[in-house]
Amino acid sequence: MAHNNGLPKGEPRLVARARLTASYGYAVPSIDAAECGDRPRSAAAEQARADLRRAMQSGEPVDEIFESLVGPLVENAAPEWRTTLDTLLTLPEIGGPVGYSGWTALGIRLAVSEPRIAAAGFFAGGYVPRAQREEARQLTIPLLVLLQWDDEGNPRQRALDLFDAFGSKEKTLHANMGGHLGTPSFEREDGDRFFGRHLRWPSRRPAAEGR
Repeated sequence: MAHNNGLPKGEPRLVARARLTASYGYAVPSIDAAECGDRPRSAAAEQARADLRRAMQSGEPVDEIFESLVGPLVENAAPEWRTTLDTLLTLPEIGGPVGYSGWTALGIRLAVSEPRIAAAGFFAGGYVPRAQREEARQLTIPLLVLLQWDDEGNPRQRALDLFDAFGSKEKTLHANMGGHLGTPSFEREDGDRFFGRHLRWPSRRPAAEGR
């Protein structure tokens, strides 16, 4: 469960999501991305964040600022998550397959480079680095994408264009009214049902599904 840029893994909303998902029987890891949570932040990244906020508030173009901030974060976070999976999957009580939930840009990179990830849930973000917009076409795993229709920080049309670009044959878009933090609580349960369809081992499928 990868959080978005700048949000610590101990954030109450993330902890609540993790606990609900764990109640379905999943192991739920999360790590702080570089320059997030308690990890040290560079002066350059802090300046880029300030420039991004100012540009968004004034309506100025933000693409180049965003690239300079988020592009390196994705590049740094992806290998750390692969190392995390390497470590966790050596534990006898944890097995695959793996599902990914959270930060869209990082999720795209992991989904195209990490074969252990079998399904992904993205929180739709209109601002995704150019490299990940291109990688989106290479995705083949099942996707569930959540979109807040009035997200003040992510342009709706960009998010819709990104969804259209995903190469997966099975991809579902859930759009809800409201701003960035207004995702309905029932989407957490829908997300866990989505992962239940794609991550559950055949021997563990409910009897109603048939064998």
